[in-house]
Amino acid sequence: MVNNVSILTEMLQDIYKEHSRNELEIISSNINLLIEKSLNKKLNNNASSDIWDSSTVVLITYADTVQRKEEFTLRTLREFINNQLYNLSSIVHVLPFLSSTSDGGFAVASFEEVETHLGDWNDLKELSKNRKLMADLVVNHISSSHPWVNQFIHSNVPGKNFIISPIKESGWDIVVRPRNSSLFTNFNTVDGLKKVWTTFGPDQVDLNWKNPYILVEFVKVILRYFKFGISWLRLDAIAFIWKEKGTTCLNLDEVHKIVKILRYIIDNLSGKNILITETNLPQGQNLSYLIDGNESHIAYNFSLPPLLLECLFSSNADLLNKWLSNFPKLPSGTTLLNFSSSHDGIGLRPLEGLMDNKRIHELLVCAEKRGGLISHRRLENGEDQPYELNISWWSAMANDDVHTDDMQFERYILSQLFIMSLKGIPAFYLPTILCSENDYEMFSLTGQRRDLNRERFNIDKLAIKLKDLESFNSRSINNLNKYMNIRKQLIAFHPDSPMKCLSKDSSELIIIARGTGNEMIWAVHNVTNSEINLSLDKDLQINSKLEITPLINCLNDQKYLSCNIELKPYDVLWLKRLN
Repeated sequence: MVNNVSILTEMLQDIYKEHSRNELEIISSNINLLIEKSLNKKLNNNASSDIWDSSTVVLITYADTVQRKEEFTLRTLREFINNQLYNLSSIVHVLPFLSSTSDGGFAVASFEEVETHLGDWNDLKELSKNRKLMADLVVNHISSSHPWVNQFIHSNVPGKNFIISPIKESGWDIVVRPRNSSLFTNFNTVDGLKKVWTTFGPDQVDLNWKNPYILVEFVKVILRYFKFGISWLRLDAIAFIWKEKGTTCLNLDEVHKIVKILRYIIDNLSGKNILITETNLPQGQNLSYLIDGNESHIAYNFSLPPLLLECLFSSNADLLNKWLSNFPKLPSGTTLLNFSSSHDGIGLRPLEGLMDNKRIHELLVCAEKRGGLISHRRLENGEDQPYELNISWWSAMANDDVHTDDMQFERYILSQLFIMSLKGIPAFYLPTILCSENDYEMFSLTGQRRDLNRERFNIDKLAIKLKDLESFNSRSINNLNKYMNIRKQLIAFHPDSPMKCLSKDSSELIIIARGTGNEMIWAVHNVTNSEINLSLDKDLQINSKLEITPLINCLNDQKYLSCNIELKPYDVLWLKRLN
């Protein structure tokens, strides 16, 4: 920072107006001192000089997605990534690895301890070698077993000041909820029964960000992350952290100001650290954390997965093409994370304003036909509304008749290549690229719908499957490694490279032009199960009489010399002019 205590104090004073400047200066000085000590330890010395390029790709995985008996799973994961995913793991997002009690690790019981069966902090440091690590900073809530909650129950500091327990329940009528559980949970304390704010459920107790001292605690967490090789921070559920009576308690101005403070802090630690916001909300709200250019570097492209899924269910690209034609323009130094699936379900709120209710309903029906389930959220009128789809992406690529796999792999590969073609950074969820089916066994054990898409694998059994070159698992990994190797050599796929949708009025094709001049790539996608004729004049807007017509498909080196190309069902081409 390290001499900019006054700047941080001013930023804090803009939020915490009820606190004295002297108190905020003390907080800023404490943060500054923590940072000075950490800078002496040379944090993130393995990070590259470039923020991102066409080789940048995020692998999303739990620390125990691949396992071997009596081995720490972070070590098993490192072995698997190093041996099998060499082109798919320039950044590895290790989903919550801290000691926790529920919600797939997002109910954090300790910010200091790694979950025992996963390994330890040094295992994370080892995993960070030759790549960047991304981790979740769970800022909105903690486990009901966290020491701060115990301190709150016994009226001890700091916990009693870190937990939200409104004196009155009134004034919270229009709070936006992501769940259909109660907003408040009763806790027995030394001062009697108290109602505690629990946005995501009774085991996830919301933190009081109106207390500025909580920022100091999270700076400690951030510095520990950076010490052990983590340089990309994902702000989990960031939009919910500030509560104010009479509001939705979502995306309030104070939230944006806190994100700016976090950005200021990590920028002063190193220019190579990245801040990612996770806001599974309508597109405008989601992108609001990028538009100023001084909040997050990256936002998840949450509208993409449901739009892409609906397109492949219906074989109709009209909505996806319309969305691509109005693709958001973002400030320099910011971008989107493009993905088809993740550890969570496929959010439906990002479709607001992009898809009508009739098509959303049909989307839900199609997902249920393929074994998917639907999770709901509670509205202010007490009604429940569909909130997300829970289904594995591989199962979603099946036909209506789930007993056949006709064209399932072709649809699947198209979806992943489409992710690679978009402006931004591609991200792949490990169970998805291992062609994981709906995990009904785990769902039956836990009752958690999201566990349909959180399969765990025995690494030795998986290795046998991957040796079978005809297996879907092997074909998926081998193809995606190959395609990412091709992609990283094409400067047109740099995350910041220009993008234009050429198929605005088409329902069968999605055609994206990336880059400029002789380096331009035309990414062509046939989203139907029929053969289609592609015209260079009409579809790619290449005047064959005036421009060089010989093209090559970078995916397989096939050359095209005519003005028309026959596309197979679910065909994908990355076309480039022959030099």
